[in-house]
Amino acid sequence: MSVKVAVVGLGWAGRELWLPLLREHADFEVVAAVDADPASRAAFAKTAGIPVHAGVEALSARAIDLAVVAVPNHLHAEVAGSLMATGIPVFLEKPVCLTSAEVDVLAAAERSGGMLLAGSAARYRADVRTLAQLVPDLGDIRHVDLAWVRSRGVPRAGWFTQRDKAGGGVLFDLGWHLLDTLAHLLGPGRFTQVTGSTSDDFVNVGAWSAAWRKDLSAADAADVEDTARGFLVRDDGVSVSLRASWASHEARDVTLIRVEGSAGVAELRCTFGFSPNRQPEPELTLTSEGTTTPVTLPAEPIGAEYRRQLDGLAARLADPGNRGVAVAEARPIVRMIENFYASARSARDPRPVPAYQ
Repeated sequence: MSVKVAVVGLGWAGRELWLPLLREHADFEVVAAVDADPASRAAFAKTAGIPVHAGVEALSARAIDLAVVAVPNHLHAEVAGSLMATGIPVFLEKPVCLTSAEVDVLAAAERSGGMLLAGSAARYRADVRTLAQLVPDLGDIRHVDLAWVRSRGVPRAGWFTQRDKAGGGVLFDLGWHLLDTLAHLLGPGRFTQVTGSTSDDFVNVGAWSAAWRKDLSAADAADVEDTARGFLVRDDGVSVSLRASWASHEARDVTLIRVEGSAGVAELRCTFGFSPNRQPEPELTLTSEGTTTPVTLPAEPIGAEYRRQLDGLAARLADPGNRGVAVAEARPIVRMIENFYASARSARDPRPVPAYQ
């Protein structure tokens, strides 16, 4: 029997990504959509063939098995929490929420209602999975380099570059993918030391926008960072160098994950996401005692990781053991981002930053 799904939010992610993928997948039946904007509802209703509602209060656990939430970041906790409180399970793509207080809201809603499932596509990539298989052979892990650097790729959607709606800039966007990948490779961990800096050299210059996204141009000046650079230490002693950039002076959009261990180093160079200005093919190498060996990677089309998320989503939904997992994984990431921004502010402000909790 198909899982009956409502898609909540008809912006780029809901309209261009999740709706087509869900409709193509044998495990799911899209039976409703929700969007607060009358124009978006009217445009979608002409071809949708399903009910299109103005608010999530129109949905019920009797009619819906799962809500796929694709609303702006600042509405994640409110919308997902409301749905879960009525017993409707939620699939929520990164960032799960924006503050530690919102993590608590989602945890409380899940305890008394529907399950929360988090989506973060990078861990479902074939090259990331192959890298994960190498990690146990690297010995004791000492350091990880994480970078996702776009050449030109600032989102053009207005809310995406407004701090009060997005929570922050590239750190919440590309950075969350990198941090989730780290947790996938090494297991969950708390960050005991966080030092970060941010910059905004490109975010208000239209020539650096992401041409492949079908967003409207931003109406207001952006007030978020386009680049975040940091150095982190986990509670297991592993150090992490982090860089996320929506735009740069590089020729291509490249993602780098380099895992350094006592017995060897594994390095993956690829491009996460949908940008056409990408690394031609992902490259994975293993280096030990002066010898570097290329590792064969399976070929896959761009975006396969999003389809692969759906392949296992129905099984995750049916497994009560997944209750609480999304909240537990989101909590250290959100706390790290809070501390990262505090560190970045302190670099511009001589007043001391409060000690980490």
